Parts: sequence; structure tokens; C-alpha cells
Amino acid sequence: MDIFQKLIDKKACLSVIGLGYVGLPIALEFARKVKVIGYDIKEDRIEKMRNNIDPSEELTEKDFADCDITFTANEEDLKKANFHIIGVPTPIDNHNLPNLEPLYSSSRAVGKSLKKGDYVVYESTVYPGCTEEDCVPILEEMSGLKAGKDFKVGYSPERINPGDKQNTISTIVKVVSGSDEKALDNIAKTYELIVKAGVHRAPSIKVAEAAKIIENTQRDVNIALMNELSIIFNRMNINTYDVLKAAGTKWNFLKFYPGLVGGHCIGVDPYYLVFKAKEFRYHPQVINSGRFVNDSMGFYTAKQLVKKIIAAGKNILDTKVLVMGATFKENVSDIRNSKVADLISELVSYGVNVDVVDPLAKNEEIKNEYDFELQKNPGVNYDAVIVAVNHDQYIDYDENYFKSLMKNVENGILIDIKGIYRNKIKDLTYWSL
Repeated sequence: MDIFQKLIDKKACLSVIGLGYVGLPIALEFARKVKVIGYDIKEDRIEKMRNNIDPSEELTEKDFADCDITFTANEEDLKKANFHIIGVPTPIDNHNLPNLEPLYSSSRAVGKSLKKGDYVVYESTVYPGCTEEDCVPILEEMSGLKAGKDFKVGYSPERINPGDKQNTISTIVKVVSGSDEKALDNIAKTYELIVKAGVHRAPSIKVAEAAKIIENTQRDVNIALMNELSIIFNRMNINTYDVLKAAGTKWNFLKFYPGLVGGHCIGVDPYYLVFKAKEFRYHPQVINSGRFVNDSMGFYTAKQLVKKIIAAGKNILDTKVLVMGATFKENVSDIRNSKVADLISELVSYGVNVDVVDPLAKNEEIKNEYDFELQKNPGVNYDAVIVAVNHDQYIDYDENYFKSLMKNVENGILIDIKGIYRNKIKDLTYWSL
């Protein structure tokens, strides 16, 4: 009997390793169809999930209903599972090199639990070859088993978009791959249980790995072009959003926009491809250039504000600035690799006094990660306000609101990074990317 049928009959169990933005939604979807073990190394997160609370604040209590799932931080519980899905983070280090330790650690944990006939599917974003060249040897070493003969391996890249309630695990086509035809068939049929949009069967694991990594690399390069255009148009005193609106009337113009590119995907994944390309003695110039541009935008924005402060005749050391938004993107609580932190650190380096507010970010996480703190509410008497993240809570603010925060309306400055108040500001000095 195939593993797929055993899962359906609940004669086998599925585990999900890593219960963050990626793992928890997958675990809960599967738990409505099969028996699931949800594993995470953090006991405090596990305790919240046992009480139907998503630590990432993406899912509601209703999402936990009617789920056959056991949450655990005990590695030994993985031995009860037969089909393992690994969805742990794959970050970069301070030198922009892949940090695969979470992947290696989870591979060791699963390897200790492997039995003949088991399956292991990776969802973490990696460079092509990582699953078979780096992870499978760990599984074999820890289990004493042989991949292909004793257990099967696959790769199915995650496509979770934090904060997106429309494009979810069940509505996005799932790319799947396997170490052989039998593995591919079982993995595909297993994911078809929860993915209404269907699956795409990639011809190899490396193809599936490459497909995932270029999704975010493509977006990164396109946004970098918009950011570079923004820098050029700023020198020409042209509003970039006005230009994009005009250009967007052509049917085949790609609608990307400038902005701060952070987070754990677009701002990270291209470095994995760059790393692997160098193994083949190729130094990607377009990808690296895009990364350079996007990584510099927080510093660039801060410098533009400092120039405007000086032009207004103010003493930088006496200036007080409010930054609204600290997460890496709108409508999420995730602060990982937030480029707002670069903006803030640059302002502080000039001697600017900075207050930061965010309705979704957690102060403790901000303090631990970036060494500054959030204010509960905005203060008053600011020389400038920066709307760095376009949370829904900020969308309906008008010019009078920002005026109420300013020390002096006549030379008050509003920096609107995403251009959400374009054509709505008449009196304040206004600037956007």
C-alpha cells in the first residue's frame, strides 16, 4: 500500500517540522484530511498553538477547528510519523551567505526518526542541489538508511505570502517533485488533498528548487529597477508614481513599484542563488546589482530626509522625527530583515531623535533584534514624519492628521515611502520614492 493511501486511511501519520508562517498553515490544512504531528523547537510557541493561538498572528482560532493534530516540541514524537514535511527558515548570515543550520538541524531530527518506507519533503527555500547534496546525506547518516531504496525524498517549495488572505496554501498551484516516479506520484497526490488549485509536477528536485528561488529573484530585480528609477527621477524632480501610472497604461508594462525590500524571502533568497552560482564560477551581476540597490534604499531615504531638514534651516541635532511602521511589509507583525531598521539607524547616525510606532510589531522583538523601542502612541512636535509601512491603519489618514503631529506646519516634512498619500498633501513638504 502506498504512503498516500496509508495517510488517507490514518494508518500513517504526517509531520510538519517548523510551525511558522509556512509550516503552521500547511499543518492545519493537512490535519483536516489526515493525522498530523506539528513539531517546533520552541515550547512557548507550541503552548500557544495548543490553545488555538497562532504565534505569528496570521491565523484565527477558527483555523484550528476540526483538525487532527498534535503539537509538540519533543523530537521523539517524530518517530510516530511516516511522511515528514520540513518548512524551517533558511536565512542568511551577516556576510549574506546562506545559513543552513536550521535546515541541517531539522534534517538531523527527522533522520533520527526515519523508518523504511518513510517520506521526507522539504519546503524551505534553498539553492538548486541543496536537498540532494546537503540534506539527504544527513538523513542517511542519522538513520542508517539509504535514500531511494529505504526512504523517499521530495521538494515542494512554499508559496505562503504573509498577510495575504486571498492567495493561500489551498488556492496557489503547488510545485512538487520527487526523487523518483513513485515518490513524485505519492507526494503529488498527498498535496492534492489540500491544494484546490492543483499541483505542477516538476521533472526533478533541482528544477523545483530553482523555480522557487527565481520567483523571488525576479521580483527583487524588478523592484530594484523601480528603486533605481526612483533615484533618477528624484534628481529630475519627477514623481516616480506619476511616471509609473502613465507607463502602466501600456498593456505589457509590468507593474512593479519602488520600496523597502526586506523580509525573509525577497530580501534573502537571491543570495542563495548567488552563492550557488559562484560554485560554478559564475558571478551574477544583475542579481547582485539588484540586491545592492534594494539593500541601500533605507539609507537612501534617510539621507533624503536629512537633506530636506537642512534645507528647511533646522539643526539636525535638535530634530525630532516620527517613523510609522517597523515591520518588513504592510499588515504583518513580522520584523525579520526589516529595512525600516536601516532607515532608523541612518537617521540616528546623523544625530536625529527618532520615535517609532507600529500597530502590529512587538516591542520586545524589535528591541532584541534592532536595539530600539516602539512608542505606544505618536507624540507631538515632530519636524518630520515618515510613513515607512502602509499598514491598513494608516491608509485613511489625511494631511490634517500629520499636521497635528508637527512642531511647525510651515516647514513640516512628510516622507511617504510607498506614495499612499500622493496628491493629498498640499501644505507640508512632501516626498516619496
